[in-house]
Amino acid sequence: MPTQSDFDSWSAGQSYEHYMGRWSRMVAKEFLSWLDPKKSADWLEIGCGTGALTSEILQDYEPNSILATDASADFVNHTRETIKDPKASFKTATAQDLPVEDECVDIVTSALVLNFVPDHRETLIEMRRVLRPGGILSFYVWDYPGGGVSFIDAFWKAAASLDEKAVDLDEGARFPFCTAKGLGQLCSYAGLPDADIAPIEIITEFPDFEAFWYPFTLGAGPAPGYCKSLSDEHREALKALLAEKLDEGGPVRLTARAWAMKSVAWG
Repeated sequence: MPTQSDFDSWSAGQSYEHYMGRWSRMVAKEFLSWLDPKKSADWLEIGCGTGALTSEILQDYEPNSILATDASADFVNHTRETIKDPKASFKTATAQDLPVEDECVDIVTSALVLNFVPDHRETLIEMRRVLRPGGILSFYVWDYPGGGVSFIDAFWKAAASLDEKAVDLDEGARFPFCTAKGLGQLCSYAGLPDADIAPIEIITEFPDFEAFWYPFTLGAGPAPGYCKSLSDEHREALKALLAEKLDEGGPVRLTARAWAMKSVAWG
């Protein structure tokens, strides 16, 4: 039986763009507006992916510098090729071993990644390590347990009705801590008792049902990875079931909600 991590294929930059990249950019803009960071700051980003958050920081917040890291060399290379701003640098690194000295950045952040790292608490402690006194530790994650990413939630509900094994692959079941209460408890456990946690919502709109379905066929991410693993017959049955629920002959509009967190590091 396939395991949950067998379908966590995030390394294909172009496929990720079709699946989540556009929505990542939308939520990144809303997150930064909520974070309201100072300009001329030194930033460190964990899990830069295809550069959605990196690009928004460079475009709107005039950083002094930003080091964007990711555990995937493919993502780092993809983002390095697409972002040419001299203020940005890129390194392959894990969240638990950031390639910088203690107290060297003003803002450390992470976009839609914390739930995928092996040790959430150790990641937050490592993020604290690199912050200067008075710096900001921040991140955001999708509200998977609350069905916050509606198009993914719809996919897994349909998949589970056809295959009981799909229940365990659903991000909602895999990441139960991605709620306001769960994140608050995690932050307190990691020494961040003053964490400010808030919801951020966007609308995900697909021109039609085929545009909704196509990203699930590309294999980048848990749901597409599962979809790609299916037989042609099973995949077509899943597509038909989703069409029955969502295809009304026009755009498919669904909500997506993330939980954002910020905390000030006091030396």
